[in-house]
Amino acid sequence: MTDTATPIEFPGYKAGTWTLDPSHSEVQFSVRHMMISKVRGTFGVKSATLTAPENPLEATVEATVDVASIDTKDEGRDNHLRSADFFDTETYPTMEFRSTGVRIENGDFLVDGNLTIKDVTKPVTFDFDFGGFGTDPWGNYKAGATAKAVINREDFGLTWNAALETGGVLVGKDVTIELDLQGALAA
Repeated sequence: MTDTATPIEFPGYKAGTWTLDPSHSEVQFSVRHMMISKVRGTFGVKSATLTAPENPLEATVEATVDVASIDTKDEGRDNHLRSADFFDTETYPTMEFRSTGVRIENGDFLVDGNLTIKDVTKPVTFDFDFGGFGTDPWGNYKAGATAKAVINREDFGLTWNAALETGGVLVGKDVTIELDLQGALAA
């Protein structure tokens, strides 16, 4: 574990408020289907803000995802996922993440926080990887990163399933969440 009182160095890092660029960012997920393959899908990000002080280990992030934007490339499945069997998007239109801490452990950069799905909030840790920093052709200072976590969907009230004749179930419990993010430093 790293002491947050000792700043770490990221070449190009700038303190300030960073906002997500949704056209260059994506929330992806995958889950086992029939225990033999994976279904992959995406969500649209409504908003995300990173407050970055001088010490990156004191940064905070808040993000909101539009659950109704789910896309698994199958309209029937997407509609089922939007229904009360899963996300119940009419009652719970968003998922939210609020960080509670940033740390380095065994050389990995980790972002701890609370993930809320369907009014159920649970702690989640994302393995975070900075892609770098740079200025785009219009003078905007950008940062890129990826993050990954695995959650048990049943912990968040997403318990619908169907037994298979051959044994096992239709939908796996573990969901891998992967984020591809790009943000801009607010002027």
